[in-house]
Amino acid sequence: MNDSAHAPGTPSAPRVTVVVLTRNHVRQTVDTVARLTALPEHPDVIVADNGSTDSTVSLLASLFPQVRILQSLGDHGMAGFNRAVLLARTDYVACCDDSTWFAPGALTRAAQLLDAHAQVAVLNARVVSGDEREIHPACLMLAATSPGAEGLAGPVLANFMAGACIFRAAVFRALGGYEERLSHGGAEELAALDMLSAGHRIVYCEQALAHREPLYRWFTRAQHCALARNTAWVAWMRLPARDAIAATGRALAVFARQRSLGPAGVALLRGAFWTLRARRVVPPHVALLTRQVRRAERHVRVGIPAMAEKYDRSGQRAW
Repeated sequence: MNDSAHAPGTPSAPRVTVVVLTRNHVRQTVDTVARLTALPEHPDVIVADNGSTDSTVSLLASLFPQVRILQSLGDHGMAGFNRAVLLARTDYVACCDDSTWFAPGALTRAAQLLDAHAQVAVLNARVVSGDEREIHPACLMLAATSPGAEGLAGPVLANFMAGACIFRAAVFRALGGYEERLSHGGAEELAALDMLSAGHRIVYCEQALAHREPLYRWFTRAQHCALARNTAWVAWMRLPARDAIAATGRALAVFARQRSLGPAGVALLRGAFWTLRARRVVPPHVALLTRQVRRAERHVRVGIPAMAEKYDRSGQRAW
């Protein structure tokens, strides 16, 4: 692990640490880290490597000695962010994958907004293509289905993109990070519900600009099923019974469309025991927010092309 030269409390100390999650994408990771280390904010950068077997770790260590590298022996999915956030020495942490980087000035503006709005725990960035001609369909969905909120940095959200956000490190640590059993889809949904239940806000912030290449990707059959299954698990862990039953029905519909009803249904059932043991129903206002967003999604999805069914809502690669 390579430690940054910045020390907390000095005038040059960064306000935000950027954590880059990667696995076996050496070229993209090098490009992303180069862009991040060149930012005028000079953020601390931590690369959380999910067990790469290519030259990612060795090449990064050679090219960027100022970057901290956390190498895992295995693939922990989104839970790979957890250890890196524990080591961050700043109040705010920005998370991205190896194809996403923040625009110059975006981290400064995010820190200012979080300073000004103590109730906001997470800012979801606006994610665009490298030439800024297209916006990520997840952002289109978030912006279109989120209720407004006066006095905040943007519309309030019931969820966020784990691979394109800036949050308070203390809140993330208090929640225990991402659940590893949901680390390939759905972990951010559980984290969002727990943040909202604790009285925090999640906000979509267009001023926090991030670029991503490629802008979006198509899901495989297995990834569609895994995300639907995990979303149902999260619903049983946190939402009222009516919402959990509805989420289960949606998951079964996805399994049927993907022609995997038997195997995916069995996998869903296997998780019933640990999800029900972890059940802790959210307050009524949080459940109401999730229902409002769900209703809005049904209307908005018609106006956003079929890609809206296929984008990665977490904003990060499924490893």
